[in-house]
Amino acid sequence: MIVGALLAAGASRRFGAEDKLLAPLQGRPLVAHAAKRMTRAALDHCFAVVSSAEVAQAVGVDTVMIPAGGGQADSLVAAVRHLPDTTTHLLILLGDMPYLEDEDLALILSGDGPRCAVADGHVSPPALFPREWFPRLLTLRGDEGAGKLLRHHPEAHCPLPPASLRDIDRPDDLR
Repeated sequence: MIVGALLAAGASRRFGAEDKLLAPLQGRPLVAHAAKRMTRAALDHCFAVVSSAEVAQAVGVDTVMIPAGGGQADSLVAAVRHLPDTTTHLLILLGDMPYLEDEDLALILSGDGPRCAVADGHVSPPALFPREWFPRLLTLRGDEGAGKLLRHHPEAHCPLPPASLRDIDRPDDLR
């Protein structure tokens, strides 16, 4: 079973007072774009890790609630702990990456081993992890995601267009 998890529990520190995941983009909350893309991917199940009821409502999929203010690793660990026992692979997406295309996710999902996006030499989500990697993911701490694990596995790198991997960190990024 291939499960998708949308990490959408960040603190939006660089965005200002409002939650960036709820900021409007093309008439919908920012996070809704990534959630919609995830639901269209070839996944057996998907859910989101969130820290607010408002974001949970905007994603429109099952959610796992975690406390606000944690790092990306907290969201990733929560996702791994929430996986059904029959999960063979976990696809990780970020709630602030609205520009991914269906083809981008299809490329990441086309492998059996670990896979991750790479653009301009930078490793990034979306990322796919086989079951044997789950214990490694559970060791992550702080604000660093799984990139530190994937950097040293060039066989996992899938080149994607930089425009697909653009994320939203500041209000100006929405323009």
